[in-house]
Amino acid sequence: MFKRLLLALVTVLILLAVVGLMIPNDYEVSRSVEINADKEKIHKYVGDLEKWPAWSPWKEGDPTIETKIGEKSTGVGASQSWTGKEGDGRLEFVKSNEDKGIGYDLFFMGDKNKSYAEMNYNDANNDSVEVQWIMVGEINIPVIGGYFALMMDRMVGPMFEKGLGNLKTVTEGS
Repeated sequence: MFKRLLLALVTVLILLAVVGLMIPNDYEVSRSVEINADKEKIHKYVGDLEKWPAWSPWKEGDPTIETKIGEKSTGVGASQSWTGKEGDGRLEFVKSNEDKGIGYDLFFMGDKNKSYAEMNYNDANNDSVEVQWIMVGEINIPVIGGYFALMMDRMVGPMFEKGLGNLKTVTEGS
């Protein structure tokens, strides 16, 4: 009886490992919101890291986060780093355009896990702007990386939704 149970457990673990090696380890998370404000006002909050605390969802998710802005807070080369109980990281703007949005490289756990994110501004109905927040990357951890990649949308997506909702509130306000 014990041998069968042990054999079944080993079989399940081997199966999980083989499947884990075959699952793609890349991911994409995307959310959007329509905002009744002009691109200039939206960019004032998105394109300046000093203004991120007004709408960013990350501090709510981990109140222990301590953020440090780099030498620049706006434009290409603007950067920030953070530490918190959920982990450390940093980001750096690689694109910044008042009419189109921003793009930034995002690093977690030192430089081990790099992602790329964008916040794009697109014309929408009735003089409003659709802001789309996208993050793409790979989780390069053998066997379990693919499983984590499968969960990224469920883990990060709600935070994007919260942040975009906050951005909408801030930019549509007076």
